Amino acid sequence: MLKTYRGSCHCGAVTFEADLDLAEPTYRCNCSICRRTRFWPAVAREGGFRLLGGEAELTKYLFNTRKNEHYFCRHCGVRAFGIGTETPIGRMYGVNLGCLEGIREAELAQLNIVHVDGLHDRWQHAPVFFSHL
Repeated sequence: MLKTYRGSCHCGAVTFEADLDLAEPTYRCNCSICRRTRFWPAVAREGGFRLLGGEAELTKYLFNTRKNEHYFCRHCGVRAFGIGTETPIGRMYGVNLGCLEGIREAELAQLNIVHVDGLHDRWQHAPVFFSHL
């Protein structure tokens, strides 16, 4: 069931709200950027993400295929969300679960995590090793 969550970067310069169904899978990826930033997203579909404040405080980073947009707060460095532009569901927003307000540790511990092998462009498969993600 969709629920609207509010969130922010660490310093609060970037704020957002997202409509998320946390009964759906969340994701952990072993690609170079997700591994380094420990990014753990839930998916918001087109229209289900609203940037409330701090657009001017964001830095966009593109790499490799340059089709996914990675956004970081230019003050605290937190990656609150990213935009997938070429996905099976079309344009989507990966919302960093660590940036959500009002979600308890016990709730996070119960979420379904799908591990994906982005490092080898095998997005429909789990990597051989993933417990460290």
